[in-house]
Amino acid sequence: MAENTTDAPLLDVRGVTLQYRTSERIVTATHRVSFQVFPSDRFVLLGPSGCGKSSLLKAVAGYMEPVEGEFHLRGRRIHEPGPDRMMVFQEFDQLLPWKTVTENVLFPLLATRRLARKPARERALHYIHKVGLAQFADAYPHTLSGGMKQRVAIARGMAMEPEILLMDEPFAALDALTRRTMQDELLRLWDDTKFTVLFVTHSINEAIRVGNRILLLSPHPGQVRAEMDSLPRDGADAEAQSRLESRIHDLLFA
Repeated sequence: MAENTTDAPLLDVRGVTLQYRTSERIVTATHRVSFQVFPSDRFVLLGPSGCGKSSLLKAVAGYMEPVEGEFHLRGRRIHEPGPDRMMVFQEFDQLLPWKTVTENVLFPLLATRRLARKPARERALHYIHKVGLAQFADAYPHTLSGGMKQRVAIARGMAMEPEILLMDEPFAALDALTRRTMQDELLRLWDDTKFTVLFVTHSINEAIRVGNRILLLSPHPGQVRAEMDSLPRDGADAEAQSRLESRIHDLLFA
């Protein structure tokens, strides 16, 4: 079950087929994919490389138009980018190198005129503190580690207080220890604010750890194989984890 009590989905994805053009041909990324994300969900799109996970995320963000189907956010059709959907990418260079941590987090708040400068700065500093970087508020990106840069990107997205935070394999480029730490940080932030996140990964372990609901996509072109609940965060033993990992693996690669 989703960790909320509302019956109305926040995000409703209805029979979506996505395509993109390469220099040689038109590629179908997904085929008639449908799913719903409810408020406070940690909803994970899981599947092998090339199954259209990132394309779905970009389409939710408004960067791609479906050739079939529709995306709806709180009942409104998505047809362009907007501040109600903020995206965190896996690349470390998504920050503006000439701006400090605070300035990077401030930037979208000011660019969209979401807030005046003073309250925007207060909100930026609040989320910088939330991700544990208060002492680096005046630092520049080149002085930060990969994990710290990702924290800044998460703070920047959360500072906009979007309807849904979109995360495209945000920890994939990190070493294993830092990746685990960042998963813990994300869950800690979720415990504090119960924001809604749509999270893309190709790691079964990460999907189980981060998500409360998981959508399994087939190899290219991506189609829905199954949707399932993850394990409860408290009380799940190693045997239950192993059983769920095996079940997901069988469903993905059968």
